[in-house]
Amino acid sequence: MSDVRSTGQTPGRHGGVSRRRVLGGAAGLAAVAAGLQAGSAAAAAADTASDTARRRAHGARVTITRDDWGVPHVVGESDADAVFGMMYSQAEDDFNRVETNYLTALGRLAEAEGESAIWQDLRQRLYLDHDELKKEYARCPAWLRALMRAWADGLNHYLATHPEVRPRVIHRFEPWMPLSFSEGSIGGDIESVPLSRLEAFYTRREVPMTDDETGLAFREPTGSNGMAIAPSHTRDGHALLLINPHTSFFFRAEQHVTSKQGLDVYGAATWGQFFIYQGFNARTGWMHTTSGVDNIDNFAETIVSGTHGTGGGYSYRYGDELRPVTTRTVTLSFRTEDGGQERRSFTTFATHHGPVVREEDGKWITCALMNKPVDALKQSFLRTTTKDYEEYVRIAELKANSSNNTLFADSKGDIAFLMPQFMPKRDDRFDYLRNVDGSDPATDWNGLHSLASMPKAVNPRNGWAFNTNNWPWTAAGDESPDAADYPRYFDKAGENPRGPQAIRVLTARKDFTPRTLIEAAFDPYLTAFARLLPGLVAAWDRLPRGSAERKRLAGPIALLRDWDYRWSVESTAMSVAVFWGEDLWTMTAQAAADAGLSGWDYMAGHATDAQRLEALGTASARLERDFGSWGVKWGEINRYQRNDGAIVQQFDDDKPSIPVPFASSRWGSLASFGAKAYPGTKRYYGTSGNSFVAVVEFGPRLRAWAVTAGGVSGHPGSPHFDDQAARYASGDLRRVYFYPDELEGHVERRYRPGI
Repeated sequence: MSDVRSTGQTPGRHGGVSRRRVLGGAAGLAAVAAGLQAGSAAAAAADTASDTARRRAHGARVTITRDDWGVPHVVGESDADAVFGMMYSQAEDDFNRVETNYLTALGRLAEAEGESAIWQDLRQRLYLDHDELKKEYARCPAWLRALMRAWADGLNHYLATHPEVRPRVIHRFEPWMPLSFSEGSIGGDIESVPLSRLEAFYTRREVPMTDDETGLAFREPTGSNGMAIAPSHTRDGHALLLINPHTSFFFRAEQHVTSKQGLDVYGAATWGQFFIYQGFNARTGWMHTTSGVDNIDNFAETIVSGTHGTGGGYSYRYGDELRPVTTRTVTLSFRTEDGGQERRSFTTFATHHGPVVREEDGKWITCALMNKPVDALKQSFLRTTTKDYEEYVRIAELKANSSNNTLFADSKGDIAFLMPQFMPKRDDRFDYLRNVDGSDPATDWNGLHSLASMPKAVNPRNGWAFNTNNWPWTAAGDESPDAADYPRYFDKAGENPRGPQAIRVLTARKDFTPRTLIEAAFDPYLTAFARLLPGLVAAWDRLPRGSAERKRLAGPIALLRDWDYRWSVESTAMSVAVFWGEDLWTMTAQAAADAGLSGWDYMAGHATDAQRLEALGTASARLERDFGSWGVKWGEINRYQRNDGAIVQQFDDDKPSIPVPFASSRWGSLASFGAKAYPGTKRYYGTSGNSFVAVVEFGPRLRAWAVTAGGVSGHPGSPHFDDQAARYASGDLRRVYFYPDELEGHVERRYRPGI
């Protein structure tokens, strides 16, 4: 294994040590052939008799009932039994996604996918130490350890009773592992660390940043919608909740999990986790939307060499002090082309702010983010058991939700918009959207904000609250928190086109029902095009009469001039507008970034007439090239297709697909369908957006409706692989069977795990 040693160099003109000098030669990493073989029996520790007996005892206390949509309704004697059955049923539906999520979370993805994934693994392991997680597990309260053991037992019981299933890497799940994956968001905080910069730092070579990392790539926005409506604004006087996550398709499992201890929760669980991430019980419901808060910070460290220890070492300036830089060796395995395993070791660096993740201008950059796995796991599970807003907030005092806003509703009629509870207190003089000076103690975090001090909207008088991944300052109309009352770091997202659309549908009526809330969630109006297209039409109107460009674009302009800005499968204007918007966005992305503006604001206020018209020309040409005419219906382009159970689909224009009317959330569509053309295709195929969608009514007896993208099973041979696809595309939510009498008559199979 290699190590990093002092070069004896003096600090450069920036007051720091160059990465090239510090990581000279091959220091910082080593590739060592380990001769590891991928074999299921060799990789898994043998079960003991007590392991087998414990699993069988769990199984005997669990019943799984599959309804006529394939949704598992798990009933256990205890919460631990319910978790056992929950994980067993997840493995039945898509073990590959369960295992892949843990390969990612544990920093072991390269063991399955090869050396190209090693930087993702290293990023993970900068913050996660398996030995430390095992110690954390040992210190967990008994009730949590029981759930974690049941989690492992459920997955291991599935593998033991399904010998035909061959894991790629993890042949035995251990109870400490859930601490690596304790928060259910689609993208963890750690993904803010760019892999190219990490690789450049630890390999002492230049690695270009990707367009995704620079923000210049045209990519589908990630996030979600949530709406909570108070009894005062519903026809029947019951609170309503819209649960509308925008994630990768098939990212979560729909489940109903109950126990005789009192657990009774329904919703979407991220594959491999033993808590419902977005869902409801009989009394409370919660919808998480990706937040725009700034609670991940980068510190520019001034590095000095040769100051600590007999071997030299590295220090960093902190006020008047020199503190030692912490080093730790991280050894990762990766799959070789012949199916074997090799190892690669890295000496990593950290300060009290966090691990070193890159270098800029002679400074080492450390990244500080939430790392509270035990509290995060507690909060994620315990909130599913809450009975009202007061209990929900009491659990939130764990302050271990860092990435998500919450829309909340309960059977008492309370509604709320809440922000992530992990919010470090900082000196607002500093701009934490940029690197801050790590040598200045004034930039340090100073504890966490109290929940009372954070922006929120609880039972607002306007009767509703929402979030579309936009800023919190419009979350409850005129009853929203005021940005002037809070530090700047409470928002870095700004507004997006779904925000005005949400306000538009929420203010349209005061007599919401579950059906009209579903209609609002699928309202086809596109606020971005309503804002952007008049500028295009005006640019065409200003062209000289008789000009060739005016004549060439007259047809598409006439179509767009008369459009009502609503999506549908029959709309030809929709096709032209989307292709035009994509081309104009790509054309202006760099300028928008340079100006510090959102793409929408730049296109609306700063794009030139020439750019608007050029984008229409290229969009029309693309449509003519790929579809024979610029007047093609949107439903001929925008398609849903699921060919197999692979996590990454291979799309094919010659295979069956169905039209989807709604569009990218980029254009203001609340119902989101993130689609694009893929190699070898002309049609657009969706891979993200609306996934699990539910509307919940909290009356004396709960009622709920839901739909899952495609279906609940990851197996193409299952009738539930694609049985919800048509409902998904049309926004036709099905009734949820929450109570036993609702499930009666809709039972497809009832069984015990492994039997």
